[in-house]
Formats: sequence, structure tokens, C-alpha cells
Amino acid sequence: MANVPLTEFPDFRKYWEQRRPFVEEPFKKKLSGLLDGIPLRDSVSLRGALEAGKKIRGCLSCLISEALGGDLQSAVPRSVAIELVQAATLIHDDFVDQDTVRGNRPVAWVIEGPRRAVLIGDVLFATAIQMMSDLSREDGLTVSRAIAQVSQGALREPLDPLWLSRELAADRHGSRLYEKIIRLKTGILFGAACHLGAISAGADLRFRQKAFRFGVHIGEAYQIADDLSEVQQHLQHPAITARQALALAPACLHFVSGMRLYLNEILTERSTTFNGPALEGLAAAAGLMKEAIKYRLKAAQEEMEDVFPENSWGELVRKTPRDIIRMFNASQKESVPSGP
Repeated sequence: MANVPLTEFPDFRKYWEQRRPFVEEPFKKKLSGLLDGIPLRDSVSLRGALEAGKKIRGCLSCLISEALGGDLQSAVPRSVAIELVQAATLIHDDFVDQDTVRGNRPVAWVIEGPRRAVLIGDVLFATAIQMMSDLSREDGLTVSRAIAQVSQGALREPLDPLWLSRELAADRHGSRLYEKIIRLKTGILFGAACHLGAISAGADLRFRQKAFRFGVHIGEAYQIADDLSEVQQHLQHPAITARQALALAPACLHFVSGMRLYLNEILTERSTTFNGPALEGLAAAAGLMKEAIKYRLKAAQEEMEDVFPENSWGELVRKTPRDIIRMFNASQKESVPSGP
């Protein structure tokens, strides 16, 4: 597994393009080993759905390991474990949210049915824990803790429009819920990916902790950027369903508490569009979300300021948070259909 010279990595996108195949191939091999022999309705479609991820988290593990002087070959199994966890969370999330398509592909529960899809997700979680426990106690703890916390994040998300409406009416919806959700749902897994990279390199406790916080900040920014893309779509197309409002509510209420009344009308289907003051509130939320992304990207960069000397690896790592958000934004523009 030959290393590519660092001079070929001017930014994280280029690093990702070069390292992604090193993560994808063993990921596919591990997935095939898990699914072979299991009676499936459509194994080709299922594997296509599970293999379709960008492998951003896995490549982050590799980057942190290499930047800290570790070997790429040591980082790859850890990258595969993180991507198994990511794939499992998407299986469960898609079923819970009743999403039928992801990236223009049918999702696992549509392909194989809810029961089998959830069980496949469980197998991926368990396999990731087993893989890392076989490497070391700390690797196993890192992955198992990440799975526990990601699950808590998913559990905190509101799942029913009428339930959330009652919570809002009773003033029981905490303003800090959104921060907890984005940390647990997305930040933790990015943090675990970077932590595993630091373990792979044999870094000491201080560097492992800084790598974890670095990843958490990136993951939180990534989730806010994802939510922001939904807000921006509704600014262009104000029509909205109760289910869509349910997904947007934690972010909107966190950034603009005055959205409570307007969201409640949509959640109870007394309104089906953002207009007037509601649209102004949505625009205000979008502006504050952009600032929140900048804040977290700066925090991520600061975590690594004293870790690396002024060398090429240090420059690449410090640029990575912004590069990842740029990659996300570019992918969103590519996926938005053009107008008539």
C-alpha cells in the first residue's frame, strides 16, 4: 500500500480522491463477507445502496493517522469500521424517517423490507465493534461509545409533528436541543474517525483528544450545512409539509426562537407554506446558521494549531475543515435539479 507524496495533496479534496479507493475496496470486501450467504431480495441494489457513501469519515481517519506519522495500512481497518457505523446509521435513519430514496437510489428498508434492513444495520454496528475490539481495547471503546452516542442523538430528534406541536405549546422544547442533536448525531462520528486515526499513529492522549474535538467540530459544521441546505430550499420554494417542518424545527427554533408560532401552524397543518414574517424568520435562521458553521470551522482549525509544526501536513489538516464543507456545498449544487 504505497503512500502518495504529500505534494500531490494541495487540499482535502485531492487527498480524498487519492485515498478513497484505499477505504472503498476493503469496505466492499467486508460488506460482501457479511452479506454472502444471506437470502436477499436484491443483493445488487442493496450493496449499491450501502457502498454509495463518500467515505469522508474514513478518509479523515487516514489523514489524521498519516499527518501524525502513522502508516496508512494501519489506518484502513479503522476507516472501514467507521464507514460500517455510518452505513448502519443511515439504514436505521432512513427507516425511522420513512425516507425511500437516498442519492437517487432506493434505501435498504425499501429494497429488503424494514425488518431485514434493521437487522443488517445491527450486524454492521456489531461488526465494527468486533473489528476494533480485535485491534485494541481503546479502538473498541472508541467505536462502541460512538455508536451509543449516535443512537442517543437519533433518539432526541422529534419524530411526530403533533407531539412536537404539543411540546411547543407547553414550552417544553429546549433551545439547546439542536446543539445536542448535531453533536451526537453527526459530530461524534466525525470525532471518532479522527480519534481512531490518532490511535493508529500511536499518538499520545493529548493528541488523541485534540483529534477527537477537531472531528466533532467538523461534524457539527457538516450537519449545520446539511440543515442549512434544507432551509435554503424552502426560502426558494416556501411550500412545506408537516413532516418537513418537523425535520427543520430544531434548527429553526435554536437560531430564531420566534419561529415557534409559525412552525406550530405548519406542524398542525393549519398552514402549508412559509410566508411574511415566517419567511423572514427562516432567512434570519439561514444567516445565523452560516455564522455557526464558520465558528465551528474556526474551532476545528484552532484545535490543530499547536499539534503540527509549519509543514505541509499541518497546512493540509488545518485546511481540511473548510475543504470538507466546500465539498458538501458543491455536491448539493450538483444534486439540485435545474429549473424549467
